[in-house]
Order: sequence, then structure tokens, then C-alpha cells
Amino acid sequence: MKGTMSWKSVIIIVIVFVFLSGCISDPVSQKGTLNCTSSPSGSEIYLDNQFHGTTPVTIPDVVAGSHTLEYRHSGYKSWSTVITVTPGSSNYFAALAPQTNVQIPGDVGQTITGAPTQAPVAITIQAGKKTMIIGDSNIFSGTASGTNNVLLTLYGPGKYKNGVSLVQQNVNEIDNWNYLWNPGSSVESGSYTMIVSDPWKTTSDRTEFSVIGGGVVSISPSTYSAGTGATMTFSGQCTTGAQNVMLQLYGPGLYTNGKELGPFSVTAEKTWSFKINLDSTMPTGVYTMYVYDVPKTSSGSTQFTIGYS
Repeated sequence: MKGTMSWKSVIIIVIVFVFLSGCISDPVSQKGTLNCTSSPSGSEIYLDNQFHGTTPVTIPDVVAGSHTLEYRHSGYKSWSTVITVTPGSSNYFAALAPQTNVQIPGDVGQTITGAPTQAPVAITIQAGKKTMIIGDSNIFSGTASGTNNVLLTLYGPGKYKNGVSLVQQNVNEIDNWNYLWNPGSSVESGSYTMIVSDPWKTTSDRTEFSVIGGGVVSISPSTYSAGTGATMTFSGQCTTGAQNVMLQLYGPGLYTNGKELGPFSVTAEKTWSFKINLDSTMPTGVYTMYVYDVPKTSSGSTQFTIGYS
């Protein structure tokens, strides 16, 4: 009887172990890896309009689900499709078709692939936000005549240092185009330049904008206790990329609801400073000075006391 029970116990343990193993291994990683190749090699790869290098290229950690995969190569027609990414590794290959060569009238001997033969190309661009905060999106728009689409290339800090081709955007029937840039929180603060051009890069326009955030704003007083009539200096750092900071003073009397001071410029060394005269109209007591960058991505504060000297 004991032997029978022990075998049953073993069988039950094995079944439970197999069941638990299945539960643990069942939710396999919900990310996949894309291996992209093309003919010709060296094609630019864009996944959901984000550049991921040139073929042959491997894109790891792609979230499972639907994505747009696009191949681009100078002198060839772009190729794109909607793919369904599954956990594991998948291979994608595209054979790009050459564009038709067109002879430009009046420019004998020079052939530009797919260049327009009618009206000259004219392109404009403007940024929806001249200053955007990390995590925000920005809409770029403009006009384009003499071409059916435009190319957008972004230059800036970090991965945009050497320029990244973002998208080939269609132009509508009234010669307008627009593009929503949504980089998320991975973008760095700093100055950026967005360049728009026709597919043959014969005409271009640009716009500058700045990205703010991802840094700190600090403040320190020259003294934590001073008498009326004294002068105090407040200074600190601003590493968010903002050009100005604002100060807000809270305290007794007229300062109960706060009084705004500024704006004050941030130097090239990312520092700022401000002097205030503690005149006789300021009540004695404890004060709090707040500082924040413009537009309010980070802030700091400090306290000090005003007494009679």
C-alpha cells in the first residue's frame, strides 16, 4: 500500500512540474527580432517611420503586433508593407525596383533619377513648436510644388548628430504636406534643424527648433539669513536646455500668494544668478524662493529668513 501511494505521489509531482513548466515557459517573450536584407544592399530601413540603419541589419526587441516596415534606397522606388511581428526571429527581404531615368532639358549630359520634367520644385517648412518639451510631439508642415513627396531629415544632438532621414511624406492635391514627429522621451535636449527636400535633393528648406527637458534646475542663496536693507544673491544651474529661468518668491504679507521675478538668462555654462534688495517693505519672517525653467520642465527651491539688522 505504501509503495502504491509513493508511486502515485511521484506521478502527481511530475504532472504538477510539467504543468508549472508550461505556465512558466508559455508566455514567451512578447518581442521579436527582424533580420532585414535587400537588393540592392545598403537600403535604409524604417520601422514605423523610425530609422534603424541600412541593410543588412538586425532590429532586436520589436514589440509583437502590427508594424510598418519600409525600405528606401537612392535611385530606387521605396518599398513598404505592414508586417505582423511575432516572438522569435523573422527574416524580411525586398527587391527594390529602379526609378526611371529622366533627362533634364537644357542640362545636356546630366541625368537625375526620377527628377521632375515640368515646373521647378519649390518647398517650404515650418515647425508647429519652436520650443518643445521632452515627451511632446511636434508637427512640421509646409508647401511643395513640382513634386509628389518630400523627404525630412533631422539634425541635432545625440543620434541625430549626423542627420537621420525620418520619412518620405506625400504632398496633397493642393501642394501641402505635414508630418507629426513623436520621438517620445528618448530625445535629448538641445537645438535641432529639420530639413525638407524633394526626393532628388535639388531643392530644400529648413527650420530650427529646440527641445527642453531632461535636466535639473537648482537654486542657492548667498546667505540663509539677512536683515532688511541687505542684498542677497540667488544662483544655480539649469541643464534642461532652456534659455531662461523664472523666480517666484513666497513669504509673509504681500508675498503670501507669491511674486514672480524674472525672466533671467541662462549662460552658456548653464548657470544663472539674480540679486535682490531686501528693502524695508518686506516683512520679517521665513521666505521661499522657487526657480523653474521656461517652460516649466524642472524646478528647485530654497528657504531664507529676513530679520532686523
